[in-house]
Amino acid sequence: MEKGRVFETVVGVFVLVVAACFFNYVYSKSSWKSVDGYILKARFDKADGLSEGTDVKISGVRVGKIDSIEVDPKTFFAVVTFHISQDIKLPTDSSANVASDGLFGGKYLSLTPGGEEESLKSGEEIEHTTGPINLEGLIGKFVLSKDENKVADSAN
Repeated sequence: MEKGRVFETVVGVFVLVVAACFFNYVYSKSSWKSVDGYILKARFDKADGLSEGTDVKISGVRVGKIDSIEVDPKTFFAVVTFHISQDIKLPTDSSANVASDGLFGGKYLSLTPGGEEESLKSGEEIEHTTGPINLEGLIGKFVLSKDENKVADSAN
């Protein structure tokens, strides 16, 4: 082989190895990989920002992912079904809430373990849930309360 062809082949192999490392990194950090474990459910009055594949975290550490979100036709609550790692044994009095990754970050399902001795089993439901905080609504209330205070001050 020519010297130029050997160099091109070595560079091509190097590019392929770098691309494979990049895809492996992206795959390991994404929600594409499956989580072996058991299934739990939680009901929310609102599940804004959650979708299939969204992370489930305990203390900020990913321990599972959301499998599906459906509306219960009787109660109209959002029923979130998710997998959690087999080695995590959640107490029966644990809670779930829709949390945010910072001010403009995405949402995820945050689990807070309780203190009971007995653990949830596959297919059971977390009873204590809290939906997402409506930041726009809070800002709107704050702005409106400031306007009402100005009107009250000018009337006095």
